[in-house]
Amino acid sequence: MTAPPLPREVNRAFDALPAPISKRLLQVRDLIFATAAKHDEVGQLTETLKWGEPAYLTDESGSGSTIRLGRLKDSEHAAIFFNCKTTLVDTFRERFPGQFEFRQTRALLLPVAGKLPKQELSICLSLALTYHLDRRARKVRQVICLSAARRCAS
Repeated sequence: MTAPPLPREVNRAFDALPAPISKRLLQVRDLIFATAAKHDEVGQLTETLKWGEPAYLTDESGSGSTIRLGRLKDSEHAAIFFNCKTTLVDTFRERFPGQFEFRQTRALLLPVAGKLPKQELSICLSLALTYHLDRRARKVRQVICLSAARRCAS
């Protein structure tokens, strides 16, 4: 799937970034849409601004956690931001040690030069776009296990 045309306000946000960071984040934007298209359960993405930065939401399905694109003030890297109350960045650290640089529990940093690690990054984006589906499935499994345990104890 090709990414849709940039909404005017989102385009302005990309234009406000330094050119190398903007170019890298536009590559990430394309990968976000391509990754979402591989998951029917994600549905159509909403592209908007959050805190003045391009943001990608799964409003239609509620399947995922918001992904924002920008930069950290103290870094020349492109940044992909995730909700810091999720386990996403910790999961990325475990799956890809040494592959990416991270900031606390909220950001994955990408150098602006070199090849974009599409395969690894698409896994991270998939996990974010389906985060709530995975959580719901875990809760269902827990309920099933609890009810089965109660039946066995009776």
